[in-house]
Amino acid sequence: MAKAKRQFRCKECEGISAKWMGKCPDCGAWNTLEEQVAEGATGARKVTPAAAVRLADVPMGSGGEVRVRTGIQELDNVLGGGLVAGSLVLIGGDPGVGKSTLLLAALDGFSRKGVPVMYASGEESLQQVRMRAERLGVQGDSLWLAAETDFGRIEAAVRAEQPRVAVIDSVQTVTSSEIGSVPGSVAQVREVAHRCMLLAKGTGVAILLVGHVTKTGELAGPKVLEHLVDTVLQFEGDPSSGLRVLRATKNRFGAVGELGMFEMTDGGLREVPDASARLLEERARGASGTAVTCAMEGSRALLAEVQALVGHPGPQIPARTCVGVDRSRVLMLCAVLQKAGLSMHDRDVFVNAAGGVRLVEPAADLGMLAAIASSRMDRTVPSDMALFGEVGLVGEVRATTHALPRLKEASRHGFSRVVAPARVAKDAPEGMNVVGVRSVREVLELLVDGN
Repeated sequence: MAKAKRQFRCKECEGISAKWMGKCPDCGAWNTLEEQVAEGATGARKVTPAAAVRLADVPMGSGGEVRVRTGIQELDNVLGGGLVAGSLVLIGGDPGVGKSTLLLAALDGFSRKGVPVMYASGEESLQQVRMRAERLGVQGDSLWLAAETDFGRIEAAVRAEQPRVAVIDSVQTVTSSEIGSVPGSVAQVREVAHRCMLLAKGTGVAILLVGHVTKTGELAGPKVLEHLVDTVLQFEGDPSSGLRVLRATKNRFGAVGELGMFEMTDGGLREVPDASARLLEERARGASGTAVTCAMEGSRALLAEVQALVGHPGPQIPARTCVGVDRSRVLMLCAVLQKAGLSMHDRDVFVNAAGGVRLVEPAADLGMLAAIASSRMDRTVPSDMALFGEVGLVGEVRATTHALPRLKEASRHGFSRVVAPARVAKDAPEGMNVVGVRSVREVLELLVDGN
């Protein structure tokens, strides 16, 4: 066996140093060196080739891809139809957003069906987990608990109890005895994640890792953590609101960008199967500065309200504040409206995607533009009108993908008119009132005329 030795790797440039220093000698960054274990060189060794097998000779197994449904429809949809056996899933989110609550509810669903599951907590004692489970109504004789931070002991428990699903809460609190650094360090997180991957692939147990996030909302730890896992889920929510959004940012077994919506109640998380209705139930009808757009979240069409507030001219530098939308696209839309004849250069502009959703696809341009123009002109967008389409730099309205699901979703929620790119309107189903537009000026004319 090669002798283990210590080395220090820079988180910024991946440079290696033999000893810890406050400043990386390669890139000059401060406090970026993290301890890791390296294998000492022992000279040349004989290497046997890997066993290569032809693709056609690889067995598919008895049933192909094996999925285990959690019983929580919104979670199953985001995962692509359920948990894949032997997969490694990472779920991250702000403290208190409900990650542990969601996973306990999923394990409860498995346990009630007789599926053996395990919950390993590195942050709470067994009594604390039991009390939280009692509040949520979690039961089941096949749910095993472990309060442990040593991954070696957790791994031994998984191999002994042989659950089909295991949760480790959280990966930043679990340590490997082979690494001498503190819990949560880059070396520890990388080692624990790697051993979790080997455990999942070697035993067929689906493992869910809970991860902390940084102040910027990104998953804490090295980027290799997201590369190692099969699926990355982001659990988002406004602390002042009970609405929670679960989003897949990486999924090797399903579509990326799928969205699931939940609401935090006194009895735990409650599914919101009709996300469009939930987002529009508090819509301000008859007010200027609001419009409804139809976005695609994975394979799901989602109606969302866009609110805008355009202030009066002032001598100060105008503010451009955006919540839930891409700021660069808002700046572009303001420039397009300026060229179309609406003075925007000296006015504050605030744009918000109501309900806590994020509208980042270009198809939301037309809804954002209508909301901004509505506030600027103090003209109301008709309450029965929805809009979607991409806006170009010269003011043209460009076609977007997945037009038919968007139109059907708008029709299902009672919108009698849909403003969409002219190319989309030509292929609209019969019986749907789709107004095709080719330029921003045509959209402004609709707002002025009220037709």
